[in-house]
Amino acid sequence: MEAIGVRRDLFEEISVRKEELNAVILAHYYQEPEIQDVADFIGDSLALAQRAQRTAADVIVFCGVHFMAETAKILNPDKKVILPDLEAGCSLSESCPPDAFAEFVERHPGHAVVSYINTSAAVKALSDVICTSSNAEKIIASIPEGRPIIFGPDRHLGRYVAQKTGRDMVLWPGTCMVHVVFSERKIRQLKVRHPEAEVLAHPECEERVLRLADHIGSTSSLLARVGESPARKFIVATEPGIIHQMRKLAPEKTFIPAPGEGPACTACSECPHMRLNTLEKLHRCMVELEPEITLDEELRLRALRPIERMLELS
Repeated sequence: MEAIGVRRDLFEEISVRKEELNAVILAHYYQEPEIQDVADFIGDSLALAQRAQRTAADVIVFCGVHFMAETAKILNPDKKVILPDLEAGCSLSESCPPDAFAEFVERHPGHAVVSYINTSAAVKALSDVICTSSNAEKIIASIPEGRPIIFGPDRHLGRYVAQKTGRDMVLWPGTCMVHVVFSERKIRQLKVRHPEAEVLAHPECEERVLRLADHIGSTSSLLARVGESPARKFIVATEPGIIHQMRKLAPEKTFIPAPGEGPACTACSECPHMRLNTLEKLHRCMVELEPEITLDEELRLRALRPIERMLELS
């Protein structure tokens, strides 16, 4: 009972501090359930960027990973943006170092550069337009036919979008550590045991997993599918934090996290970076107003243009 009381106190203290700061708490679907429950807005990368762009808050508390908070700061240079844990990075962003990506772009002159939002500000600054998994097809379709395209950093999302749009793209060879762990073999076994279940998969998954999916889409798309589908059971091939919102939306339905390979791989699909943020760290960062996201202004302006282009097209 004492632990429950402590959690309740934290919720109350976060609420009071939020009012004092005129703060807004934004959280990604992959955050732990307690953080989702205390957030003012929960969404995927596109929805969070859109919400950050139009917030009237003085302080943005971003419960996600570093590139997400950095995007909020790019859009809001005059607001304080804080992140519960500054070490909450992203394997996909880290797979695309800015210097190496700049050399890659130079080797392909004349290409439109489309970068996934899961990148650093420095990589965004090298891009013509940013995309998310929600709007990638629309962004690619906006580029004139005949113009070659560089897409980075997720090669699986790039391959999927290329297949959907029919566009040839040069792909940076990055991957998400979470979405490449899912076991095709084990998902097939689950489909045998639960033949009535739909498989939901994020396009960052490997093609062999996507071939098993009944619905492929961004986190917001997967959540919407849960509400629209007559199915009563779902095998979910993305970070399992989204299941908290799926259960809220459809408490009568059953959700099975897609397993990774290996006998002890029950939590392989939990993003270790996302899970660095905790309710205690959220409370502390709102008290101390740090870690704070800061950016060089010249870099911010260069990264702002491709983000604004994405938001215009979305």
